[in-house]
Amino acid sequence: YQRRVHGEHSGYLTGEIRMATRSFNHPAIKESIEEIFGDYSFNNLAQQSYLSESTALEVRKCVAEHRTLSEELVENYAAGLLRWAMDRGATHFTHWFVPLNGRSAQKHDSFLAFQGDRVISKFSGKTLTRGEPDASSFPSGGLRATHEARGYTVWDPSSPPFILNHGTGATLYIPSVFFSWKGHSLDEKLPLLRSGEALTHAVRALVKAIGEEGHDVVFTNSGIEQEFFLVDCDFVLRRPDLVQTGRTLVGIPPKRGQSLEDQYFGDLSERTMQVINDAERQLWKLGIPQTTRHKEVAPGQYEMAPVFSPASVASDQNIIVMEVISRVAHHHGMEALFHEKPFAGLNGSGKHNNWSIGTNRKGTVFAPGENPGNNLLFMTFLTATLRAVDLYADLLRVAVASSSNDHRLGANEAPPAIISAFLGDEVTLAVKKFIAGDSSPSNFDLKLDIGAKGLPQFERDSSDRNRTSPFAFTGNKFEFRAVGSSQTPHRSNYILNTAVAESCSFIAQEIEKKKPGNAEERVKVTKEVLREVLKKHERVVFNGNAYSPEWHSEAAKRGLPNLATTVDALEQLTAPKNVELFQKLKIFGADSLAARQEAWLEEYITKVSIEASALLGLVNTRVIPVVSNLFNNSHATLNNVIVMTGEAAAPALSKRVQSIASQLEALYSGVEKLEGELKSVHSQGSTLAQAKFVAKSIVASMNSLRTVVDAFEELCPADQWCLPTYEDMLFSGQVYDVTPAQGGGSESRAPASAPARTSAKSRLWF
Repeated sequence: YQRRVHGEHSGYLTGEIRMATRSFNHPAIKESIEEIFGDYSFNNLAQQSYLSESTALEVRKCVAEHRTLSEELVENYAAGLLRWAMDRGATHFTHWFVPLNGRSAQKHDSFLAFQGDRVISKFSGKTLTRGEPDASSFPSGGLRATHEARGYTVWDPSSPPFILNHGTGATLYIPSVFFSWKGHSLDEKLPLLRSGEALTHAVRALVKAIGEEGHDVVFTNSGIEQEFFLVDCDFVLRRPDLVQTGRTLVGIPPKRGQSLEDQYFGDLSERTMQVINDAERQLWKLGIPQTTRHKEVAPGQYEMAPVFSPASVASDQNIIVMEVISRVAHHHGMEALFHEKPFAGLNGSGKHNNWSIGTNRKGTVFAPGENPGNNLLFMTFLTATLRAVDLYADLLRVAVASSSNDHRLGANEAPPAIISAFLGDEVTLAVKKFIAGDSSPSNFDLKLDIGAKGLPQFERDSSDRNRTSPFAFTGNKFEFRAVGSSQTPHRSNYILNTAVAESCSFIAQEIEKKKPGNAEERVKVTKEVLREVLKKHERVVFNGNAYSPEWHSEAAKRGLPNLATTVDALEQLTAPKNVELFQKLKIFGADSLAARQEAWLEEYITKVSIEASALLGLVNTRVIPVVSNLFNNSHATLNNVIVMTGEAAAPALSKRVQSIASQLEALYSGVEKLEGELKSVHSQGSTLAQAKFVAKSIVASMNSLRTVVDAFEELCPADQWCLPTYEDMLFSGQVYDVTPAQGGGSESRAPASAPARTSAKSRLWF
């Protein structure tokens, strides 16, 4: 296929568009999943090969029991880790951590050391355990000044080290936490580990209070579904808004879009299938249990999801998943977009966090069993979770707060900003009967006759799925659906852990206050406490359509908060009850919590300001020249028609020219207004005041300006519009490999500064 489009004002790629190779006799990949899985992860199997049996066993016990490793144990671990890494070609190592900006950070050092005049590879226990990055160069919310630069990274033994091969070398990555010289957490991992320990203590106390024994090891699991878009790199390079902000600041949806409902679970083109196939193989080598892949609702949108893992490991692995998908996509000439709303008018992307609590005796405490109402363990932890969701709904909203996720939440494609919990018919009925003291079975018939005798016998799940709910019970876990696709899952996990830990402690204390005697009395007291808690907090349960306007009214009547924007949510982070929560469980002090609020507000202001500046640059340098040319041509055409026909006026054409003139004035006016507001941001006072101004004024002005620009896109000839369109990016670029025209000339619209498409070999990173 070849297309030539002419016109000096055309801004996106011209030239040859080649259909991605559709050869169905690619050489078969002979390596099985079993052969490659975990080859680049220092997991339990690798430890068994490179550590002594006693060292490997003791490390696992320390991790499970939240105990500190001895110096001897650390030295033995470091020696085995070095041998393993060198066997896989690693020459460098890095302490890999997630600062408050939610992106991974790393500083690489080599194993090189001198022994006399001889070069050796050296990696000690101290080197494994700690590093020292500059703490003043990361977001800190004021905890670290420029002259207070010392910070530390410390190895997290619960998350296995891994190796990334960069084509010309390999690096050992050591998952770590990051904190300041004064001990303040400056990352997203340390509070997750703290919250895990707090939840462990609370769960142990609660199971003891209800008369259960033997639940010594407590853990949270997390299964994280990752959504994203794939777009041809050459289109992205010709969209300054995508390059600078990760989303399109102007652009109209394609006429087809997702209206036919034929994208979801549709056939993947061979080009995108190759991206996902290659990404999966790299994830398997890294020990990430990637299992699911499919097309999502919007064109060009996809989802990949792994099997659940311990929450801290799953959170780390999700960051790796995004980085691997991005790098592999580049190898195939595509860009992975993780922004929550890269394309207006189409579904955005989320990161559903499937969260659960388990113990050494019970894989998940959220397994309802055949009679949920009589399953005391299930009802106890369900009650604790519902209380946490109700009491700390504002914190759960903070967990998913970002300028980018604001575009997605409540847009009839993702859960609203109102936090509620979905339980499904069977569990809701069990809760109502439990409150009423009715212990009879619910007799919920799960058998379903689907009307074809030749098919296997089928039993449906105990509840339907509610994709409109922010926090939905899905059989034996909760799915936190409101998390945004670009966000680190660490934050949603540690806020969930902390809120539920407090609820578990509260219920345990309420039970113990009544001083139950024997086991029978303890069960009776437990049920009484649970009923009281459920009566108070069942208002947070909603099984209906959370997209509907009626739910907003109903939620207001129930007293549920509706924190519509990130700024609304972040303002509540330092509410007295939230400060007390984090202090009591030793997750954050008041100063650390205030610092996070400050850092996240600053991030919000900065990101929206960057978008506003990028939009102004786009309009001034690309849109206005094209639109001015459109007006001049239209006006000239009107004059020519009048001259040629001898008519005094051409009503329809005259109306069109007047409309263009009016919209052109609106364009200049919108630019002037946005420029003025952008200059006045820092004069608003406090960081919170600035953020409120940005949310109220700048976001609204950007939307208004976009409306004008998008109207012009409808009017401009295709060969004169200044940007790749949604149709180009979401349809053509999914199947075709777009390559710049060779030799330049008048037909080439690729700017001279645009990088040439590199060869597949030079892009290869794994």
